[in-house]
Amino acid sequence: MDKNFQEEFTEIIKFQPPLYKQRHQFVKDLVEKYKPKKVADLGCADCSLLWMLKFCSCIEVLAGLDICANVMKEKMHTLSPLPVDYLQPSERSLTVTLHHGSVAHKDPCMLGFDLVTCIELIEHLEEPELKKFPEVVFGFMAPSIVVISTPNSEFNPLLPGVTSYRHPDHKFEWSQAQFQSWALETARCYNYSVEFSGVGHPPTGMEKVGFCTQIGVFVRQYPLTGESVQAEKPTEAVYKTVFKAVYPSLKDEKYLQNAVISEVIFTAQIIKHRLMSKRKECYDDPERKSKFQPSMDCFSDYLGKLVVEKNMEPFVSGNEVYIPLATIFSFPKVNRLCGTFEKLCKLIAGKVTLSSDGSAVVFNIEHENEEN
Repeated sequence: MDKNFQEEFTEIIKFQPPLYKQRHQFVKDLVEKYKPKKVADLGCADCSLLWMLKFCSCIEVLAGLDICANVMKEKMHTLSPLPVDYLQPSERSLTVTLHHGSVAHKDPCMLGFDLVTCIELIEHLEEPELKKFPEVVFGFMAPSIVVISTPNSEFNPLLPGVTSYRHPDHKFEWSQAQFQSWALETARCYNYSVEFSGVGHPPTGMEKVGFCTQIGVFVRQYPLTGESVQAEKPTEAVYKTVFKAVYPSLKDEKYLQNAVISEVIFTAQIIKHRLMSKRKECYDDPERKSKFQPSMDCFSDYLGKLVVEKNMEPFVSGNEVYIPLATIFSFPKVNRLCGTFEKLCKLIAGKVTLSSDGSAVVFNIEHENEEN
């Protein structure tokens, strides 16, 4: 490398967006491509990658592992459900767990994952840990996909202030050839294929230097059999769980029932309001008043497509408004939440005021009439 050319770029190389965000986006793009349900981040540190991944709708299980419990504990609150998660539960389930332990040890809690990420991890491992790492991740955990990123030492001369390693805790930093040699041998031993990529492009004219962060994406070539997993499964856990959060989900009948009840009452209130407004218009207009019928034909036009049958029309009887459940069920959101009319009836039974035959939601409008 020409020394003057090197010095020219040493002072100006800046990555936009920052390099860590590019690494996270790389993982997110893989998640969007492969749609894994269970993802583990080894060396999760401040949990920032896990925080980003919790918003990916395909993921139902997230796990983090780090050797430093204090770093995780400082940021693990960011992985807790927010009030809005309880007010508007997601349709998917999501469990987030953090473990304290070493990637050189096997623990059954790390079995069954679809994707395992190791972002800027391996360069922090001592030689004995690095030797055990492939067997733990590729042999024991054996996920469908493994993503490993690590610094590219060939890029270091272009980085301001870097004279040796990029971080004082790094035990080594590999060139492109060293990383690819290790990755290809690991892939061969454990029946994976590997493709190389990276983030942090070099300056124009210096493409041979490679990416600032080099990345290997490993894909398992053959399905994992249940027998092979069971044969390797240790009898005792070695990791310590330091955090666990179970997000509210519509797959939990408790949250589903609350959501359905709220939506049924909300929908019925809207229909009642429209019905009473239309009824008032009919009675206030002498010409329309003569045409007004108890069956509320004028309201049928107002509901339009939402009321598809005559026997689904809301009606007023005395001081009570009756909103047929069949009408409420025809609304898309209620229909999607319940799936079947029978489930709608089951979920709201005893929670919503219904007619004697259970076919309609009932509102008493005596107080409203007094106010009017």
